[in-house]
Formats: sequence, structure tokens, C-alpha cells
Amino acid sequence: VFAIRLRRHYLYGTKCTVYTDHKSLQYILDQKELNVRQRCWIELLSDYDCEIRYHPGKGNVVADSLSRKDREPLRVRSLVMMVHTNLLEKILEAQIEAMKEEIVKAENLGRLLKLIFKIRSNGI
Repeated sequence: VFAIRLRRHYLYGTKCTVYTDHKSLQYILDQKELNVRQRCWIELLSDYDCEIRYHPGKGNVVADSLSRKDREPLRVRSLVMMVHTNLLEKILEAQIEAMKEEIVKAENLGRLLKLIFKIRSNGI
């Protein structure tokens, strides 16, 4: 089911046969009572025109490689980190800018700000 989800863009709208080593998955459409996980599988499988067939795991030598998504390891070529000591000043400037009267009126927050916030003499 995970492999179908990964390759959904290839399978959507085409008839396909899914070979699985999960024997009970072959009979999932015939069962009367399903648990939550099986219901999710049925919902996912109902979007595709696929036939499910059992194939023993020992005989299915390519299953492991097909069910895994290829991933290149992530590598960082360079990292630039800048540490600023004026973070508090930048926050204060942004708060003062946000509390300007024309911005408060434009956003219609005047009544709310008076109830929740109290502006001190230092601007914080």
C-alpha cells in the first residue's frame, strides 16, 4: 500500500496488477469486517484500478528495491550563520511600528489593544 501511495501519479487512471507478499491483502476486498487500518487501505485502493495478487516474499527478489523511495543524502555545501546581539532592539522596533496609531486604526484593533496590552514608558 505504501508503494502505491509513492507511485500514485504513475498508477492513476491505468489498470495495474499489484504483487504483494502480504497474503491477507489479497482478500481484503472480500472481508465483511475491517479494522481502521484496513478501511484506510480500501479507501486508498479504491482510487486505482488494480488487481492484488499474492507472491511469496522469497520468490519476489525485486520487491525490496521497488518499495523503497530513492533518496540522495542531503549535503550542505556551505553554511553562513550570523549572530546578532541587537535582537531585543529589533523586536522593540517591530513592536513600536506595529503599535503606531495609523496601523492600529487601519486594523481596527484599538479597543482590543487597550484591554490586553499596556504600553510602558520604554515602549515595551
